[in-house]
Amino acid sequence: MNNKVRKTVRYIFLFLLAAVLIFFAFREVRWAEFKAALKACSWGWIAASMFFGVMSFIFRGLRWRRLLLPIDPATSFRTCFNAVNISYAVNLVLPRVGEFARCGFVTARSAPDPSENGRRIASFDKVLGTAALERSSDLVAMASILGIFLVATWGRFGAFFMDKVLGTVATGFDFSSLWILLAAILCVGIFICFCALFRSRLSFLEKIIGFCKGLWQGFVSCVKMDKGWLFLLQTAFVWVSYWLMSYSVLLAVQGMDTAAIPEAMASCVENLSGLGPVDALFLMLVGSLSSILPVPGGFGAFHFMVAGAISYVYGVPFEFGMIFATLSHESQALLQAVCGGLSYLDESVRQTE
Repeated sequence: MNNKVRKTVRYIFLFLLAAVLIFFAFREVRWAEFKAALKACSWGWIAASMFFGVMSFIFRGLRWRRLLLPIDPATSFRTCFNAVNISYAVNLVLPRVGEFARCGFVTARSAPDPSENGRRIASFDKVLGTAALERSSDLVAMASILGIFLVATWGRFGAFFMDKVLGTVATGFDFSSLWILLAAILCVGIFICFCALFRSRLSFLEKIIGFCKGLWQGFVSCVKMDKGWLFLLQTAFVWVSYWLMSYSVLLAVQGMDTAAIPEAMASCVENLSGLGPVDALFLMLVGSLSSILPVPGGFGAFHFMVAGAISYVYGVPFEFGMIFATLSHESQALLQAVCGGLSYLDESVRQTE
């Protein structure tokens, strides 16, 4: 099976996985009531959530640029911002491919390196290394926020994470998974030794080693980064934006016109009326954990986990939790598609200048 066929099969599998998750998430939804609830929510707060979504794109562009400046000082914020938007739009269709797409856009805008024939100053391997570092910083930030959150609110939310998150992971883990991980580490070690022994005899190994060096140089670009505290501050702003996005949708649900929805749903709105910023942070973290599943755009996985969390913790029906999940996800998916399209158009115009 060649590489192109493998990729095609993989994407088909991921789309099917997303479809299955969406089916199970929406299978018990009463559509007439669901539509009535969506119409009755406070759409001004949804607009606010989308505004904070744009702010998160801006802060991500600024943060990524800080990592790229030691590699190519001419890298502009406009290029980084457009690349981030395009990556989100691509990920809606092809999960994880957006990371490579944004690196390609930055490399294409970089000037040729006079010291290296045929390469750009911000070569693809180095840019990819900075993207990996940026994503790693988000994982560290999420883990830190989650750890602090659980310590501070264990009595209220600990049971959910034990039963629905750690419990699920423990059930799906067995010793065969450990052996697979150890075998993968061993294969990587053998490959490194092979490269070290035969790099002078096989030209393609030189290219692989050169690419890995560039990747590493991009990953450690933070060492040469000027004003590293700004990188940390911008990371904080990214996650504050995510938090405010979640809180805005929560306010949109709390602001529903209860006279326009069935009595059962009106009682759910009443049950959620006392929720505040801490609850919004909880729902944001649950939604972030759903991104571990590489389904296109997070469709299905996000809905299933967030609606389940609302049902488990707050005792409202799962289908009402789907309203919050749908408003959160689809408003941001629409925003990503629009911003990605506008950024792609902007980059296309720049190519002709």
